[in-house]
Amino acid sequence: MPTAEEDRTSRRLAWCVAHLLRHAPDHVVTDMIGRLDEPAFKYLCRDEWLAASTVTLLLRHGSAADRTYVARNPRVVGRPLPGLPGPARYARRRTPPELLPVLRTELGRDAGEEPLSAAELIGLLRRHGRRGPRVPLDILTLRHHPDPELLLAEHLRRPLPAGSVEALLLVEDLPRETVHGLLTTAADGPSWHRPAVRAVRMGRVTHEELVAHVAPAHRTLLLTDLTGARGLRWTLPERTGMRTAVARALRPLRDDPRLWAELLRHAPAFSGTLPVLVARIVRGTLPEPVEGPPVPGLAEAVRSVAPGTAEPVAGVDRELALASLAVPMEGVQEDIRWVRDCLARGLLTGEDVIRHKAPACWALDEDHWLGEVDHPDRHEPPAPVLAARSEADRLFALALGSDPDAWWRVASTLPDFAGTLPHLLLRVTEGGSVSGRP
Repeated sequence: MPTAEEDRTSRRLAWCVAHLLRHAPDHVVTDMIGRLDEPAFKYLCRDEWLAASTVTLLLRHGSAADRTYVARNPRVVGRPLPGLPGPARYARRRTPPELLPVLRTELGRDAGEEPLSAAELIGLLRRHGRRGPRVPLDILTLRHHPDPELLLAEHLRRPLPAGSVEALLLVEDLPRETVHGLLTTAADGPSWHRPAVRAVRMGRVTHEELVAHVAPAHRTLLLTDLTGARGLRWTLPERTGMRTAVARALRPLRDDPRLWAELLRHAPAFSGTLPVLVARIVRGTLPEPVEGPPVPGLAEAVRSVAPGTAEPVAGVDRELALASLAVPMEGVQEDIRWVRDCLARGLLTGEDVIRHKAPACWALDEDHWLGEVDHPDRHEPPAPVLAARSEADRLFALALGSDPDAWWRVASTLPDFAGTLPHLLLRVTEGGSVSGRP
């Protein structure tokens, strides 16, 4: 039986690891989860705010007991877990009677007489998936023989409508390669983004895998901001995870304005994935792009993930606000009110909080400086959260890279470290200060 002190230590380590996992690559997430002892791992799964990609990796590599722990976590919503909405909810659907005559006409026979062949299923999904997943879900309740290889081949030949792809992700137990292929390209239309959001929310892919497989490249960039989209779209934590994964893919561009200009010039006409586009830009092997219509919102998306932000106006009030970050007030709520007021007045930014707030574990947890707001978006306004996560991504990438041992040293040091995040990274890496590096 663990003592009270051991229990508090396990809880605090789980809390700090949960913050770090938001910024770590997938292989580092898997490695860090494997290093936790049983009590800390239980608290991580059951009690902490977990990033969508972390939940996916826990489901993919964990045991039945791990799935049960995650299912008991009130902060994990929308994943296919015991006791939470998932494929079983949609498997209970029954095809409405008014749809059967339509299907009978299209098939030339009664849809319930015998199972649909793979070709018949694909034909129906092509015709009925343009207005969302509702009718494709009804079609998939009929008896059918899914053929993942034929399904993927037909999708790559001519993309299935977004509604049909979303329905397949919801109710079909497809191989991971097929899921990746269904996200490789998508039909045009206002709902093109829904399969990508659904795949992450259902635990089928991580954000990093989404960036690696979505094509064309400009759609990956547009997925960083779906606030103007109708219907299904990212929650704020999911949006920050997508921006982290995209920023990781764009890291080879560094802060070279010429390379970022090339990204914006070539992205609209490039048919491959974003990592391939970035690699070819860095090597300088891209031909001149074909002139085409501009992509709405692309320039804004690139600008939002590009390095460099406008600094607040300098002054005495700003210096006092920065100094106050290192001295927490007597109560958490009083501290939250002060930081929110400084953010609203433009004296501080999210980057400032990450660089200057002490202790570092409080800077990484927005609940300690913005307060907790109702799910799903939790924080309002979102700009400080996005800025803080981006700055933390930059510092971690600069100091730790993709070295699992370095990430674990930070996780082990973070619970008891009283200084700021740049000072913590300085101590762990034994290098110069990373806060002012380009």
